[in-house]
Amino acid sequence: MSLLLGIVIAIWAISGIALIILVLMHSGKGTGLSDAFSGIQSSVGTGIIEKNLNRATIVAAIVFILSLLVLMMIWP
Repeated sequence: MSLLLGIVIAIWAISGIALIILVLMHSGKGTGLSDAFSGIQSSVGTGIIEKNLNRATIVAAIVFILSLLVLMMIWP
């Protein structure tokens, strides 16, 4: 296995695990893990938390898809 292939597989696996965790942290109707980690339910800080969680999820999804495309090109 080449070094590049190993690096791309590692990035793909880490981004996949991060994507699963980030999606599970999203709240549906006040019952998600993000509300459990935020402590007291306040409407002031939850908007910022959800916005940052959305951004992190999108970044993880983009990294996952790009690493998957690179992996498709370099797989022997």
